[in-house]
Amino acid sequence: MTKPFVAILMGSDSDLPKVQAAIDVLKKLDIPVEVKVHSAHRTPEATHHFVTDADKRGCAAFIACAGMAAHLAGVVASLTIKPVIGVPIDAGPLDGLDALLSTVQMPGGIPVATVAIGKAGAKNAGYLAAQIIALGDKELADRLKMERQANAEEVLARDAALQNQLNG
Repeated sequence: MTKPFVAILMGSDSDLPKVQAAIDVLKKLDIPVEVKVHSAHRTPEATHHFVTDADKRGCAAFIACAGMAAHLAGVVASLTIKPVIGVPIDAGPLDGLDALLSTVQMPGGIPVATVAIGKAGAKNAGYLAAQIIALGDKELADRLKMERQANAEEVLARDAALQNQLNG
């Protein structure tokens, strides 16, 4: 049996600096990831083929990252019943607001979980995909819990340093 993986599709290779945050999260958590540049508008056949093939090969969740019209997540969601997480990319004259609305406003029955615009959204998409997979993977769930604990300890350490600086 193959290990579940996350497929990340981005509308343009220029999105990679923002999408890299999702890739980094998944790799850090030891989740296999496949990354493709596919466009809902310019490469519909290739997008269709990749999504249906990845679905058959054990993709556990899809992350679709696109700016402006941002139809990529909706197209992916129309091709699979696996979870699709949409990341609106901050591009174009509206700086991602158009992508946010295009991604979040899906018709009933074709859900797309939508995260924040840009790099922070990509990072959260990686974590959300990991949490979805962790529903059936106790070891991954434990890694996620340990990471959350480490994040909490880091914040508390920063607070302690601040308190020492202010009161010391």
